[in-house]
Amino acid sequence: MTVEKKDFLAIIGPNGGGKSTLLKLLLGVLTPNEGQISLFDAPVQESFSKIGYVPQNTNINIDFPITVLEVVLMGHFGHKRPLIGYSKDEMMCARGALQQVGMEDYENKKIGSLSGGQRQRVMIARALCAHPKVLILDEPTSSIDVEGQQQIYNLIKDLNKQITVVVVSHDISVILGYATKVAYINKTISNHDLCGTKKDFETKDGHFCEVELLQMLGGCKC
Repeated sequence: MTVEKKDFLAIIGPNGGGKSTLLKLLLGVLTPNEGQISLFDAPVQESFSKIGYVPQNTNINIDFPITVLEVVLMGHFGHKRPLIGYSKDEMMCARGALQQVGMEDYENKKIGSLSGGQRQRVMIARALCAHPKVLILDEPTSSIDVEGQQQIYNLIKDLNKQITVVVVSHDISVILGYATKVAYINKTISNHDLCGTKKDFETKDGHFCEVELLQMLGGCKC
């Protein structure tokens, strides 16, 4: 599987198919038994600074008394100087990230007072503070209403103009309106380029999934 610059890759598949395992491999949490994973021609373990990660569950410890701005500043954790705090540039970066996701008016709000969609935007802003070249999101719209889901994906699509995006999702609509590539995972990976001209939808191993069906119905919006 290859992900190119400014791709929008959606990772889909059934529960237990291996999506979480692939995500951990991409993040360097797990090491592959065979082959290798590289990011910009270097082992992924050496490229953490180029990855922005947004977790699925934003509801953990929402009662902890921390502000939105403080959460976003945690994106600079690897650069923070002990006992000194954050620099003026880091504060400006955090506020800029909040503005980028439309949450600049909430910087002094407690993170637990926000809606699920708002917390997800804050977590995206936190990831952007690291100036990533690849943004990886795990089920970014779980437990968010339909309107909030569309807002999140529109935001991610806008970010995709500058950043490579990898999204793990159960939401098939992400394929229709946003993704340029899809990796369907069910123990093995079947790759699909939604902007390609390939018409042979059924692969050699007999694989046939929602992606081929959507392509046959003209679902690609590229």
